[in-house]
Amino acid sequence: MDEIVWKPTEEYIKNANITRFMKNYGIKDYDELIQKSTDDIAWFWDAVIKDLNIEWFQPYEKVFDDSRGIQWTKWFVGGKINIVHNCLDKHVASDNKNNIAITWENEQGDVRKLTYHELYKEVNRFANALRELGIKKGDRVGIYMPMVPEIVVGFLAAMKIGAISIPIFSGFGGHALASRLEIAGAKVLLTADGSTRRGKPVNIKNEADKAAESVSSLEHVIVYKHQGIDVSWNKEKDIWWQDIVSHQSDKCKTEHMDSEDYAMIIFSSGTTGAPKGTVHTHGGALAQISKEVGYYFDVKADDVFFWLTDIGWMMGPWMIIGVGNFGGTIVIFEGAPNYPNPDRLWELVEKHNITIFGISPTAIRLLMTYGDEWVRKHDLQSLRLLGSTGEPWDPDSWNWFFEKVGDKQIPIINISGGTEIVGCFLSPLPITDLKPCTLRGPGLGMDIDVFDDEGNPIRGKMGHLVAKKPAPSMTRGFWNEPERYIETYWSKWPNVWYHGDWAKIDDDGFWSLHGRSDDTIKIAGRRTGPAEIEAALIEHHAVSEAATIGIPDEIKGEDIVCFVVLKPDYKPTETLRQALKEQVVKIMGKTLKPRDIKFVSELPKTRSAKIVRRIIKATYLGEEIKDVSSVENTSAIEEIKHAA
Repeated sequence: MDEIVWKPTEEYIKNANITRFMKNYGIKDYDELIQKSTDDIAWFWDAVIKDLNIEWFQPYEKVFDDSRGIQWTKWFVGGKINIVHNCLDKHVASDNKNNIAITWENEQGDVRKLTYHELYKEVNRFANALRELGIKKGDRVGIYMPMVPEIVVGFLAAMKIGAISIPIFSGFGGHALASRLEIAGAKVLLTADGSTRRGKPVNIKNEADKAAESVSSLEHVIVYKHQGIDVSWNKEKDIWWQDIVSHQSDKCKTEHMDSEDYAMIIFSSGTTGAPKGTVHTHGGALAQISKEVGYYFDVKADDVFFWLTDIGWMMGPWMIIGVGNFGGTIVIFEGAPNYPNPDRLWELVEKHNITIFGISPTAIRLLMTYGDEWVRKHDLQSLRLLGSTGEPWDPDSWNWFFEKVGDKQIPIINISGGTEIVGCFLSPLPITDLKPCTLRGPGLGMDIDVFDDEGNPIRGKMGHLVAKKPAPSMTRGFWNEPERYIETYWSKWPNVWYHGDWAKIDDDGFWSLHGRSDDTIKIAGRRTGPAEIEAALIEHHAVSEAATIGIPDEIKGEDIVCFVVLKPDYKPTETLRQALKEQVVKIMGKTLKPRDIKFVSELPKTRSAKIVRRIIKATYLGEEIKDVSSVENTSAIEEIKHAA
């Protein structure tokens, strides 16, 4: 049983937003908070709306209505609202008007800042431009841009006039982009002439052009002049961003939207099958995200918040909406975390006095390989909370983040949920104790459980993460695919959301995750998740990163093959290969001894630094891979093919 390594200080408890909430409602401790918020979700969500000052054009008549079944629950029934009013408009009429809304920096160190009032005017101009092009309520606007301030402008402007924003990963190729735009029936695409990545030019416009040729619904491509480079031009569709906004008024009415009106379609980044368009509403997404950013990350108007993300990953919209609701500052970084030097992120923290910093475990494992000295070069005293999501932690990496970046003084708010709920099922609070790698417990108002294969609650053993009650931000189906939505989340047990994650609750009530259940490896009747094997390997002093797959075996059903990235001072040898196999045996037992260890210099990952095991497995087995668009470093796929 892991020991508790962090306890909240009196200062954390006294100043926390969640402490205010608990005092207002007479809640004495964490356990009572979780129980009260999940037992009576109607009371809880109504209390959240009031406590976080979420503003409505017209009050809702009922918190939720599940008369069509839990799968199709409606939230804040009868209410009129708009995300953009809460994230932007209301601040311009308040003391937050001159707060910095966005701090942007690129790889070269160029910086731009926009106050809330400046952002408000830019959003209004662009919203008027969209209206001039005939974009109206319900139309879909694709966003395929580098991480520049205009990505926020476009994202908010579309929602302001009642259109639906579709944030799309800027590293996708034209085919992947086109499939998402076609599914959504997008009328407009926002893009740029180009960007840079690791000092090299990236011609985003070329990929946008490929998509535009094949998307039948697309009427306009609005191109932001970012790099000032020559690009191909379609006179019938293409419009320069700067040209279309130059004559627009900086005043624009915000549409009064029904709480259940769609605000966003965020496509899941799955590596198999057609992309799934998860659909999120003005009322539901705003309530969930504001709750998480406000209570889990304790954001206030004077905070500077940075999550290493692209807008195509849900953490991008989550950061924009959540921090925006509180009038805080978001930092947008257009670049790679280790370029031009491995201290690029720590430099950002020091330079911009970042108070809340979020990242994925894989990105931390990458930065660890360069040693502690890159962190020690920088003053990180501005930090008060660390965040993580995306995948399970291993103890070595979690402890490095906690000790080297947080100096053992700052909690890691490790959250987990998904694009389909644009939020979290699990999260600690800044007032809770922490054990390494855990997520502490259920998110507030999230009635979740761990089930065995028969659908019974289970404790002390690994089981299936499920939700037993609805939440405001659960996707309203998949875009134009209601049956697929039901099949994906609601078909395993009646009226229970099956999330597809392995979870475990220890004897002290601390929750942990163990990877995706669809990645499960079953060897001679024993089931394990790849994350457990990978964590065992990373404990070895020579290993930087690891990925584990299950492969067919005639006798055992499946067997294990591991791909390992070594730290810079180590070289692949047969002796080391055997030592790593024994490392797994020592921690996991003989049954789970890998058949083989393969050495590679890098693992295929998404832009958000998730390792794509399915592509690794398909590559290793020589299967056809139809879509590698989610992979940033496709050269790593070739290396898997020839790994020794």
